[in-house]
Amino acid sequence: MKVTDHLASAQGKTLFSFEVLPPRKGENIQNLFSNIEPLMEFKPPFIDVTYHREEYVYQRHPNGLLEKKTVRKRPGTVGICAAIKNRFDVDTVPHLICGGFSKEETENALIDLHFLGIDTVLALRGDPIKSEGHFIPNPNGHAYAADLIGQVHDLNKGEYLNQEQDETAATNFCIGTAGYPEKHFEAPNYGADIRYLKHKVDRGANYIVTQMFFDNEQFFSFEKRCREAGITVPIIPGLKPLTTKSQLTMLPRSFYLSIPEALAEAVHLAPDNEAARQIGIEWCINQSKELMAHGVPCLHYYTMSKSESIRRIAAALF
Repeated sequence: MKVTDHLASAQGKTLFSFEVLPPRKGENIQNLFSNIEPLMEFKPPFIDVTYHREEYVYQRHPNGLLEKKTVRKRPGTVGICAAIKNRFDVDTVPHLICGGFSKEETENALIDLHFLGIDTVLALRGDPIKSEGHFIPNPNGHAYAADLIGQVHDLNKGEYLNQEQDETAATNFCIGTAGYPEKHFEAPNYGADIRYLKHKVDRGANYIVTQMFFDNEQFFSFEKRCREAGITVPIIPGLKPLTTKSQLTMLPRSFYLSIPEALAEAVHLAPDNEAARQIGIEWCINQSKELMAHGVPCLHYYTMSKSESIRRIAAALF
């Protein structure tokens, strides 16, 4: 089933879902399965699988010349999604990104996903790689998530890049996109960010899942702005509990978000990481309860492929 079908069939009940990272190169997939298994008792209707694009390293040769080499630290999402779907009989949502992909490569990935019966994708621009500093699109790829969404939407209409082929079948993908309660860091202001989000929905996005946040008022304000702009698709809040003291500085730096003073002060005063994790779990449980009372269609948790904290949160809610 598509994500939107799951949301509709829930009839107002808040669903539980989560996101995992592909295992690092060389790791056995059982490592991933062992982190998913503790969460299956809460009956997630779908599991997201992120995509980590390649990085570049420069290797110096004895003659002094530098050679640019591509390094992949994690496998792709197509095989991982198929393995999870087969192992747990649960729908999977692969992330599609613009960076590092041509339009042809994107189409080929979509053809593979359609063949495997995976009918929802989350379409994202993706982050720049460390050696670039800022996002640089593939010369024959997409620069913006809206254009990637447009390609998936065209495929749903049976419009392939190579129209010379006869009898091409239309796909039927449900398309997710990202929203930012505290606005995307590259957007000049909140209004521009919401207008761009509306453009992604107009291009074919069927639902929105948000970046993590720690203050529900930011989500409520974001949701209100979306509805006032004419965005009517489901909006799923994305959550992550703080699990270490160092995340007080790491998360704002990496994800361009803010942490409420009360939470930050409590974690700062925690004597160790275990105490900080307990504070983060309790905060996330209270966040989740308020969002459920508000009537959100689903709570989506970013596990970072570590399930214990999410399991404790889910046990208190579902």
